[in-house]
Amino acid sequence: MGCPRLPDPIISARDLVKVFRTPTRYPGRFGALRTLVTRRYSERVAVDKVSFAIEAGELTGYIGPNGAGKSTTIKMLTGILEPTSGSVEVAGLVPWRRRTANALNIGVVFGQRNQLWWDLPLIESFELVAAMYGIEPARFRSNLARFREILALDDFIETPVRQLSLGQRMRGELTAALLHDPRVVYLDEPTVGLDVLAKERIRSFVDEINREQGTTVILTTHDLADVERLCRRVILIDRGRLLFDGSVDRLKSTYAPYRELEVVLQPGDGSEMTAFPVMLGVQVLEQEPLRLRLRFDPSVVRAHDLISEVARRFPVSDVSVSEPALEAVVRELYDRPRETSG
Repeated sequence: MGCPRLPDPIISARDLVKVFRTPTRYPGRFGALRTLVTRRYSERVAVDKVSFAIEAGELTGYIGPNGAGKSTTIKMLTGILEPTSGSVEVAGLVPWRRRTANALNIGVVFGQRNQLWWDLPLIESFELVAAMYGIEPARFRSNLARFREILALDDFIETPVRQLSLGQRMRGELTAALLHDPRVVYLDEPTVGLDVLAKERIRSFVDEINREQGTTVILTTHDLADVERLCRRVILIDRGRLLFDGSVDRLKSTYAPYRELEVVLQPGDGSEMTAFPVMLGVQVLEQEPLRLRLRFDPSVVRAHDLISEVARRFPVSDVSVSEPALEAVVRELYDRPRETSG
């Protein structure tokens, strides 16, 4: 007997390319007329041969700086844009060829765009969404009751959307996007502009629907705390090209294989503290009278040995060892020359 066939990925992109062509205006007095008669175009490559596959139930961070091609990729996955070349399938469908069928499989939240009805109470927006997607009444009531509880919607569900705070509106946007039980959800900057408490509520909700319902989630964001809190896998894109695809842990170990040791020192007799000596694999980041911060390579020097050396030289009150933050790792990766960051 042969090996059992593995299930196909729910999202598959192969050599995806999107080029935008814009007319170039001729200069001079009759430039506008000449532009109409003889068109010149400039081309901008927004996405350049990007390939990836995402399995059902994954929660993936798709990140990059402004203009990297993130939103353009999402628009091709949702069917809003057609690729210049390459192919993509979502749940077995080509999104831009079968937009209606694809829309039934997906939910989309754009943090800077409103998909709710501005002058209607939030509950009426939900009822319109249910009618648009043909959600059965019992299923609608069950799903809405769950979201009302998880996202604490009751205090403002009768309020017109235009009167909601940003955090309240984002909770409404998430509910509207998920009422029809989509298999795939695209979240584009879902926590932008929110305060700390609102961000944590949104993050907890996204984590819960992914774990409990197996919903596939692609998260694009500039807030790398979202990625570090939620995602097990991260895809990095810059200037339209894929830079990295793998786990958050592998990203850190590949591009920032260091740790940091922070030492709080006991107050001494007021005498000047001597400088920490040069050690192989150790860099002094900061040294103050009662605080010492070191960066070290654990493949060269063990944390235990470094702590012992610090304690031998200084009166130690407390120590802590930390990994680099994801934001610092990504910043370092983007700062590298293109040819060395692949």
